[in-house]
Amino acid sequence: KKFRDLDQLFMAEGLKLVIDALEQGWTIRSFVHAKSSRGKPAMDDAAAKAAARGAQVLIVPEKILTAITRRDNPQAAVGVFEQRFGALASIKPGMDDVYVALDRVRDPGNLGTIMRTVDATGARGVILVGDCTDPFSLETVRATMGSVFAVPLYRASEAEFIAWAGNWPGMVAGTHLEGSVDYRVPDYTARPVLLVMGNEQQG
Repeated sequence: KKFRDLDQLFMAEGLKLVIDALEQGWTIRSFVHAKSSRGKPAMDDAAAKAAARGAQVLIVPEKILTAITRRDNPQAAVGVFEQRFGALASIKPGMDDVYVALDRVRDPGNLGTIMRTVDATGARGVILVGDCTDPFSLETVRATMGSVFAVPLYRASEAEFIAWAGNWPGMVAGTHLEGSVDYRVPDYTARPVLLVMGNEQQG
């Protein structure tokens, strides 16, 4: 994690994820694939596209991919991409937009699941507040199943988020373990919605 934060890079496993990321305009720095996959049209095409964007292309034995991904049966391709975080100030919510803010979520699997849900429902982004788990760790990226490339990410300290959320132009809704209002009751339409969710211990 220290070097990931220092370099502002992350890995994504699998040819489909790499292709999706390239199609969505993510900056690729390295493309690594197995020797056994050389000559396969889809792999060669992805390698050519990565090289055309200035990425280093490496063809390696499977044991190298095993070491890189810490998997016994690794995917045949790995891409190394630049991380992306947007600035809170850049958020200009439209009338029906939904953003999800997560307060100190700790589990990579939970974050990945939330990002998949945000992607599937058409919400506009995820805001990570405080000391959240790393959205670009191998575990989280795996759990997003590709949604890491589709969901805009923002991060802020607790103080920064509170100051920013105080000017939110629509509804701010929070989840709570002892909440008395059924989430299906409020009218979420015709205004931007900011959904704030706590961490695993505090709800």
